Amino acid sequence: MIDFAKKIGEIAIKNNLTISCAESCTGGLVSSLLTDVSGSSGYIKINFVTYANEAKMQFANVRKETLDKYGAVSEQTSREMAQGVLKYSTIGISSTGIAGPTGGSVEKPVGLMYVSVAGKNFCETKKVVLLSEIERIQMKKDFTKEVLKFALEVLEKYYR
Repeated sequence: MIDFAKKIGEIAIKNNLTISCAESCTGGLVSSLLTDVSGSSGYIKINFVTYANEAKMQFANVRKETLDKYGAVSEQTSREMAQGVLKYSTIGISSTGIAGPTGGSVEKPVGLMYVSVAGKNFCETKKVVLLSEIERIQMKKDFTKEVLKFALEVLEKYYR
């Protein structure tokens, strides 16, 4: 996973980008890995763990209407989280999902996550579904890997 974080950092430095994260189901692991890279203070601006809906609204500018209509674990909320932290940086990364082992439903099972990466002129979102039998700590690690991998794919698409 650190290789993904290093490559993200290289792209950020090369393109003069700054990065902010709004994490939920990854609980700060994305931020931790991004800041494990030497020199990351040059491009990481501010990161939030927004578990509560109130935190999503306050720090990531998620609208109450979005949470009421679609829920915290939704493509719409993920997109608003990533776009919401663009007020702090040029790239926003978000994760929202259900790490379990409880809390899932038929519509939104344990192992469901949405990750979004936003920039000034784009916002891309990916739905990830992992096996629900994974232990919570491993689920968070697997979610984190998916976030970093997707963030790298999106940044490589828009920046060289």
